[in-house]
Amino acid sequence: MMITTLPFPTHYDPSNVAKWAYGPNQMDLFSNAHLWAKVHGVRPSGSDKTKLLLLLIDAQKDFSFKEGTLYVGGRSGNGAVEDSRRIAEFIYRNAGVITDITVTMDTHFVYQIFFTTFWLDKDGNHPAPFQEIVTDDIRSGKLRPNPAVAWWLCESNYTWLVKQVMFYTAELERAGKYKLYLWPPHCILGGDGHALVGAIQEARLWHSLMRGSRAAVEIKGGNPLTENYSVLRPEVLMRWDGEPLDQKNTAFIEKLLTSDAVAIAGQAASHCVKSSIDDLLTEIATQDPKLARKVYVITDCMSAVTVPDGKGGFLADFTPQVEDAFKRFAAAGMNLVTSTQPIDSWPGLEIS
Repeated sequence: MMITTLPFPTHYDPSNVAKWAYGPNQMDLFSNAHLWAKVHGVRPSGSDKTKLLLLLIDAQKDFSFKEGTLYVGGRSGNGAVEDSRRIAEFIYRNAGVITDITVTMDTHFVYQIFFTTFWLDKDGNHPAPFQEIVTDDIRSGKLRPNPAVAWWLCESNYTWLVKQVMFYTAELERAGKYKLYLWPPHCILGGDGHALVGAIQEARLWHSLMRGSRAAVEIKGGNPLTENYSVLRPEVLMRWDGEPLDQKNTAFIEKLLTSDAVAIAGQAASHCVKSSIDDLLTEIATQDPKLARKVYVITDCMSAVTVPDGKGGFLADFTPQVEDAFKRFAAAGMNLVTSTQPIDSWPGLEIS
C-alpha cells in the first residue's frame, strides 16, 4: 500500500538543528501532539500490524555539534549536523508508520580506560588523545594506568590493575576489531554534551506523544575498564582472573531480533553504529541469517569520525571502514536505504 507521509509540524525549524543550546518547548509538545495526530489521522502505535523500530545511536551533542568534544564531522566537516536534520525530518515525515523509537546514550565518567586521565606516560603525564595503546606500550613502561584511581577500581591493588589493562589490550588485539583508542572526554554524565540533540529530542517526544509509544533509552559505556561502542555488548566481557567484567545487553538483543523491522541511524558510522550493527549480525547468525533482511541502515543519517590536521587533511579518517562495513552489511542481507527514500519502497517492508 502507498504510505502517506506527514507534513512537518509547525514547531519544526530546520535552523534549530545546528544550535547547541536549542531545546524543545515540552509543554507545547505535550499540548499539541495529540491534536496533530487527530487532524492527520495518525493511529496509536499499538495498532500497527508491522512494528517498525527506529534505533537512533548516540545522537548526542558532543558528537553532533562543532562545539562538542568529539564532533563527527565526516569528510565534509558538516556530517553530524546534516545527519541530525535528516534524522529529525525522517521522524516527522514517517511518524505515522514508525512504531517506536529507541535512542542509545553513550554515558561516561571522567576516569575510563579510553580517556587520557586513566593513563600516565613514563614522565607521569597524561598522554594525548587520538592515539592507540597496545599491550607492548604497557609492558615496556611507555604507558601505565593511573595509580590514583586504583583505590576505587580495585581496592588499591595496583598489581591487579596492571594485569587487567594488559589483559584487556591483548584481548582487543586478539579479537582484531579495534585496538584501545584514547578519546578526548565526551558524553560525561551530567554535562551538556551528554544530552540528545535538541531538535532530535523534539522529534522523538513529538512521535511518542502522537503515537503512545514508549520512546525507550538504552544507556551504554559506564564501565571504567572496557570500551562499549556497541549498544549490544562491551568490547571485552571477562577480566584477567576469569571473573566477569560486564555482560551483553540480552534484553535489547531480544527486542531487536523480535521486531518486524529495524531502521538504524546515528553516530558515529565508523564506531558505535558499525559496532552495534556488527554485533547484531553476530546475533542474527546464531538464530537465522534471514533476519538480516528486516534491518534497514539509513546511510545518509550517519557519518564517520575524522580528525582534521588543520592543513586541509586528516590526522585520522575512518571513512574507509564505513564504506567496507556498508558492503558487508549489504552482503549479509541488510538493506541500505536513505532518509528521503519513501518507506513504501524499502525492500521487503510491508506497512499496514
